[in-house]
Amino acid sequence: MSKKIATRESYGKALVSLGKANENVIVLDADLSKSTKTADFKKEFPERFFNMGIAEQNLIGTAAGLATSGKIPFASTFAMFASGRAFEIIRNSVCYPKLNVKVCATHAGITVGEDGASHQALEDLACMRAIPNMVVLNPADGVSAEKAVFAMAAYNGPVYARFGRASVPVIYDEDLQFEIGKAIQVETGKDATIIATGIMVAQALEARALLKEENIEVSVIDMHTIKPIDQDIIIKAATDTGAIVTAEEHNIIGGLGSAVAEVLVENKPVPMKRIGTKDTFGESGKPDELMEKYGLTAVYIVKAVKEVVKMK
Repeated sequence: MSKKIATRESYGKALVSLGKANENVIVLDADLSKSTKTADFKKEFPERFFNMGIAEQNLIGTAAGLATSGKIPFASTFAMFASGRAFEIIRNSVCYPKLNVKVCATHAGITVGEDGASHQALEDLACMRAIPNMVVLNPADGVSAEKAVFAMAAYNGPVYARFGRASVPVIYDEDLQFEIGKAIQVETGKDATIIATGIMVAQALEARALLKEENIEVSVIDMHTIKPIDQDIIIKAATDTGAIVTAEEHNIIGGLGSAVAEVLVENKPVPMKRIGTKDTFGESGKPDELMEKYGLTAVYIVKAVKEVVKMK
């Protein structure tokens, strides 16, 4: 995992490839194309790119209209604005009629860093998974982000995809098979399972290495699809290892931790701990320092794994 790339970079690159393969792909942005990396698509296909200005509700409403005309609109802005300012339009104009709109949100989570609490979306996964008909994706690295874009385009219906600002380790090879609703078993162990999403998959793998030094063997699952959640892999993990730790760059309320807990409590209750922000806003700071302060590093995952193993 030596190479690093931001998932937003891979998103921009994938849009260009997708645009070449499918002329129905349209990209819209809310005056943030340099940051969301949709500027790459704009340069290649200027007639299929629309800057909607700082008007996120109009961004989504226009995308909905394009979808009714047979286009595949990718609507991009920061996660805070996509899930916050445009929530009602996403709910009523996209998900209620189940239109083929892809809401692609960059700059999610605490690693937005210096932009501070107002821009650090820590509630977006919870907001989006609560809406009927919405698929929610959170790829772990550059490779899976690129694969996710093509999977979204092939899926007919609303999708919310979360991408990050900061560079993160590349985990997968280019031959990765990415399927919506099917989590990836990255590593296998017998003592516990870490179910991670987004940039926390890299932290989970680091935690696994640290635990191995203490003769604790853990499985690592990349839950890139928050909704529909892969219930089968969660139940199998609970059955095989008897203890679960979830890890997300998101509030522990309503996101991955909640989704996994819902599956476990109804099917296979086992000891469980959730790593994520603890019902709090973030603050301005360097991404690595914020990850440490808010308990989102491998060390905290290790501590949680040891606790659930003792609870078995």
